[in-house]
Amino acid sequence: MVGIAMPPPSVKPLVNYAKLGPNDLCWCGSGKKYKKCHQPRDLLTALSGAEAKAAPANPRPVRPGKVSPRRVVPDRIPKPDYALRSDGRPGSRIKDVIKNAGQIARMRTACQAARQVLELVKAAVRPGVTTDALDALAHQAYIDLGGFPSTLGYCGYPKSICTSVNEIICHGIPDDRPLEDGDIVNIDVTIYLDGMHGDCSETVAVGSIDADSQRLIEVTRRCLMAGIGAVRAGGMVRDIGQAICGVAEPLGYGVVRAFVGHGIGEQFHMDPQVPHYFDQGSTFAIKPGQTFTIEPMINQGTWKHRSWDDGWTAVTADLRRSAQHEHTILVTESGVEILTLKPGEPQPFM
Repeated sequence: MVGIAMPPPSVKPLVNYAKLGPNDLCWCGSGKKYKKCHQPRDLLTALSGAEAKAAPANPRPVRPGKVSPRRVVPDRIPKPDYALRSDGRPGSRIKDVIKNAGQIARMRTACQAARQVLELVKAAVRPGVTTDALDALAHQAYIDLGGFPSTLGYCGYPKSICTSVNEIICHGIPDDRPLEDGDIVNIDVTIYLDGMHGDCSETVAVGSIDADSQRLIEVTRRCLMAGIGAVRAGGMVRDIGQAICGVAEPLGYGVVRAFVGHGIGEQFHMDPQVPHYFDQGSTFAIKPGQTFTIEPMINQGTWKHRSWDDGWTAVTADLRRSAQHEHTILVTESGVEILTLKPGEPQPFM
């Protein structure tokens, strides 16, 4: 489950680029004139946005279905603090974000369990299957592994996974809508196991999909790997978003800004926040021993979103499709270790 972007007090609100003159200082803080820095890119983005408005949205936008009652977790399964509260609110954030060797070992266990559940659910995706059936499958898999579905009850979220179909960016609630041939669906899995949360997601095809949707999925995967490849001890979190935008924006895709990656460990969401777009103010220092998610949400059109009345589901403002891929990573002295790879999959940055 992605975090919601909360800019630090030192970061100014987004600038209205149209009010900047070519000789004004650029909004990004580089010290350069706007015309010599971001104006060409912003003009291209504005053009792409106009084209997105003219382009057709999904022929049949996703509509909410019936949500089944909340599933039960046996008492024998250890639960995170928020699962024991009626409002589902977590306790105060842990300030020490550097993991020791024992914590890292438990993170590896939780992340591999999350990957196992994700692969199980992916294998069940096909036309005619409801997202609620996928949720039931994941829920039982968590329990069989001795883990708790991290999303269940978190701040009131009613299900054990998030299933985001077509134009849904994130936090889609599983319901009785059957998946259709040609859909795409992001499956977001998080497990609480051995005192740690492990988190990963992928967007997959339902049956046969069109070439534009396939390209969206592939570019989103490239964005994820570019973001991970930008992680290095001594760097800053903003390096990640800069790398992701460097892949997505030249191809005309929108990079979602309202939802971010996040630190993870004993708590589901902790520092740092990880914007997937270039945010000059995201100067959180990257250090060995940190674990956090990188989970870019890439849209065919505008990066802007709107929300359903359920308080969770975020959809693209132009109703064009969105995709997301996510890994949990560990910062090392020499680079980065991806904790949520498939078993046997080689580490690409070690």
